[in-house]
Amino acid sequence: MSALFLALAAGAVIGLALGALGGGGSVLAVPALIYLLGFTPVAATTASLVIVTLTSATALTAHAREGHVRWRTGLLFAAAGIGPALLGGALAGHLPAAVLTVAFAAVAAAAAIRMLRPHTATDDVVAVRPGPAATAGGGLGAVTGILGVGGGFLAVPALVDVLGMRMREAVGTSLLVITVNALAALTMRAGTADGLDWTVVGPFAGAAVLGAWDGKRLSAKLSGRTLQRAFALALLAVAGFMLVDAIT
Repeated sequence: MSALFLALAAGAVIGLALGALGGGGSVLAVPALIYLLGFTPVAATTASLVIVTLTSATALTAHAREGHVRWRTGLLFAAAGIGPALLGGALAGHLPAAVLTVAFAAVAAAAAIRMLRPHTATDDVVAVRPGPAATAGGGLGAVTGILGVGGGFLAVPALVDVLGMRMREAVGTSLLVITVNALAALTMRAGTADGLDWTVVGPFAGAAVLGAWDGKRLSAKLSGRTLQRAFALALLAVAGFMLVDAIT
């Protein structure tokens, strides 16, 4: 099976998930790049940041048109993550491949478990707490910088629980946070981007962007809870495979 076909198929699935769920889809980009397309962990996390940035920005425009993005709050939340994202992006190139793989598997498993848990958000307004908000934003930035994932699975619950957003606004605003953090992390990986195979990364990103538009439409037709559960089970399987591969 050709690398181009695999890149297009993987990109479409990831974009579909990100567009439908507002986050989480990009966490599959790294294992797809490693196990399907033969990238090293460092190259995969760098390529993933490129894909995450383009796909999140595309999905963001769709949510913004519907008025579901809290720009001021999202930018303030993202600002707390810029520094950690820069540091994480610089650190990632110096970590052993096995460490990156194990860390990624742990984050993917945490994402899956978080998606499987019942959600208890309400439409009640919650007072914003600056300290926890800054901590959540910083943690999200660090995860984005080191592992090359968007972190929507962390951003959405943080925006709901810490900043008191309604779920629909949290999904849209998380895409703004993801885009800012991914761009920040990419600035520290300019050197590693030179060695990427753009004949693979380009089609992968293009398919993900198109998939994000379809995912947004899909979210209006199917139950979000059903989509989350299916995606979470697939993600849990991927995390288990990566963990076994790293320690054997």
